[in-house]
Amino acid sequence: MTVETHSTSEEQRHVSEGSAAWLEELMQWLRIPSVSADPAHHPDVAASAQFLADVLRRTGFPTVQMWEETSALPAVYAHWPSDDKDAVHVVVYGHHDVQPADGEERWTYPPFEPRVIDGVLHGRGASDDKGNIFMHVLGLKAHLAATGRTSPAVHLTMFVEGEEESGSPHISELLTAHAAELNADLVVVSDTGMFNAQTPSVCVGMRGLVAGELHVHGPDIDLHSGSFGGAVPNPITELARILSRIHDEDRHITIPGFYDGVVEPTEQEAAATAALPFDEHAWVTGPAASRAAAGEGGWSTLDRIGARPTAEINGIWGGYTGPGSRTIVPTDAFAKLTFRLVGKQNPEQIRTAVTEFFAAVAPAGVEVTMNWEAGGVRPLYVDTTHPATVAGARALSRAFDNQPVLFTREGGSGPEAELSEAMGAPLIFLGVMTDSDQIHAPNENTEVALLFRGCEAVAHLWTEIAAVGRAGIAR
Repeated sequence: MTVETHSTSEEQRHVSEGSAAWLEELMQWLRIPSVSADPAHHPDVAASAQFLADVLRRTGFPTVQMWEETSALPAVYAHWPSDDKDAVHVVVYGHHDVQPADGEERWTYPPFEPRVIDGVLHGRGASDDKGNIFMHVLGLKAHLAATGRTSPAVHLTMFVEGEEESGSPHISELLTAHAAELNADLVVVSDTGMFNAQTPSVCVGMRGLVAGELHVHGPDIDLHSGSFGGAVPNPITELARILSRIHDEDRHITIPGFYDGVVEPTEQEAAATAALPFDEHAWVTGPAASRAAAGEGGWSTLDRIGARPTAEINGIWGGYTGPGSRTIVPTDAFAKLTFRLVGKQNPEQIRTAVTEFFAAVAPAGVEVTMNWEAGGVRPLYVDTTHPATVAGARALSRAFDNQPVLFTREGGSGPEAELSEAMGAPLIFLGVMTDSDQIHAPNENTEVALLFRGCEAVAHLWTEIAAVGRAGIAR
């Protein structure tokens, strides 16, 4: 298939000419079930890295490596220096691992047998993040063809890790071990999205994240509920009572110190949010697949999913869950929890505050332990006036027939703040994921035409960044 013409740029024409071969190659990549969370699929993660490395070599990158020297799953590094020695050094970040595809009975099509139906590409990773990071392959080819260059207009580095969907546990090791290779003036992240397929927008904020498991231990053995029920603490009951105290009636988080570091939106940011064409009812009944919007009192739905912190219960279990009944007071109960962070909230401070809160509210007769997952992700906010941000927005606008580009914040989390700090460089986002892509859910998909618009935006981006120059980036 080819792209329907929507502009007359040389970049668009070359994207169109290369679209069929590019899409077929992307579908080959999607067939590799590179699920980093499942050890059984770790060989597939390695195969995915090898596939991408081979593609980047064929694209023209003179240096391509697979980084496996740590205990991390393979990351792919590729570098193509510009013929312009003083060009901007850019590192493009993304990931090639994907979420598990559990619940395959809920998939309309098998998750790792990609196909295009009515212009929509179906398959795990079609959007997050294989589709979005693969835009840089065709986008770079179009950039070179449109400009007549034999090298990119920037010193271009690709850094595509294999563990993002598992929390990037080894990203710090990789950044430290390869600091020289990842030297950058600018970081471009293609693991994010737009407000919707019709509204070109650039993400300027990502929330941070800490995650852990709350364990409530009661009696040392399961007890007969007739002989002991009502006379000793039931861990499941006490867990429910503890969890119910995280929020008040207005869904504000009650943990002391939790809101320390939260930065509320400025008037300009609030106006930008208000300008987004958001249909709450359509969002609730569509991508949210729910029946009502709910959240922290005093804030809009868009604020709640981008500008405000959250405390979520992701799973809860304990006791007997098999067929029939087993009349016991169970010995243990558990809950999985995640906390999304914004502004200047510090993951370590949040972990301490939450741990102390649970210890304070735990009733007598049970032992409460909070086991945190390693690390934690800091929130990130991008300066909307920075020349690189403006250049990125301009590149996206050119791919969307010069429509104005809006700014959004996203509720998800990733290692962006750590990348920017480790490389000592500003960061911008360029991605075309949308809420309707059902990322992390059954039936992940993306509009093929939207991916091609992303490819064209990449093709324009390197020209736009080169025009800003190193001095402009380092302002």
